[in-house]
Amino acid sequence: MKNILIIIDEIEYQYFEFNVLVTNFWLVYEYLRRENKVFVTTKNKLFEKDGVPFSLLYETYIDNNDIKKQKDAKILCLNDFDIIFFRPDPPVDMDYIEASYILSNVDKKVIVMNNPRAIREKNEKLYVNDFPSLAPKNIVSADEKIIKEFLFENNEIVIKPLNRCFGSGVFYLNVNDKNINSIIQSATNNQKTQVMVQKYLPEIKNGDKRLIYVCGEIFEYCVKKVATNNDFKFNEHNKDTLKFAQLNEKEKLIENIVKDKFEKDGIYLAGLDVIDGKVIEINITSPCFFINEINEIFKINFERIIIDKIETYLNTRNKKLLEVV
Repeated sequence: MKNILIIIDEIEYQYFEFNVLVTNFWLVYEYLRRENKVFVTTKNKLFEKDGVPFSLLYETYIDNNDIKKQKDAKILCLNDFDIIFFRPDPPVDMDYIEASYILSNVDKKVIVMNNPRAIREKNEKLYVNDFPSLAPKNIVSADEKIIKEFLFENNEIVIKPLNRCFGSGVFYLNVNDKNINSIIQSATNNQKTQVMVQKYLPEIKNGDKRLIYVCGEIFEYCVKKVATNNDFKFNEHNKDTLKFAQLNEKEKLIENIVKDKFEKDGIYLAGLDVIDGKVIEINITSPCFFINEINEIFKINFERIIIDKIETYLNTRNKKLLEVV
């Protein structure tokens, strides 16, 4: 039996029930099904006492095939857990960063997924540039002139805020748009805020694939996220916008390109969004693994495959630690 802590988003905590669209709830459910002790908390409930990390947290349990949490909080030392999943949703603001500082003081024998230092240093938009062969052409800037030069050089661009998720604040822009200045000013908060600007990839019209990375492996199971009729990007999680997908030959090579760097950086769980062989974003804060949809499409229990992979990785890691001792 293991002690598992999953740091979830405040909204998930407030409405704690088995929502099949939420990856965190699948993780809770599967670990409970395996008779582990599973606790949940939120980032604001972490605290330190004389440099030792603690949290107010709540034990979970299965009730009639649903998951629930105890009403009364416990205070437990984070060093007493086997695994801590750090998975609140962005924005990665100062509250997020300060929670990561506390997690950085957790005993090294406890594995924190993903490494809090990596969360601080590896922005989900900028991280693609750690892999130049995979990254689309891009710039990062708050300067209107620089962004316009990139636009006129490439004809079509996508502007993304650096610290949001689920397509929030993302703009498509082309050279014929009548609101170029207004869109750039809005996206950059009047040239005060850096944004990622990527060359537009026309294959987005067919959707982008979510590749799922867990502990060294990109799974063969994936989905294609397609746009709604009134947008150029995926922004609505439902059965009409998530389609069957398979890795092509180019995408199968991505695992070998990223896994050593991910391992070095402490990235154990990631969702890579891919268009035409280019990785447009690497989700490392709370990547959605679309477990419910993959289960339905492929007729599998994907949550079990994910936890099996994590357990295999941990067993190997623990054996190495024993050998060192």
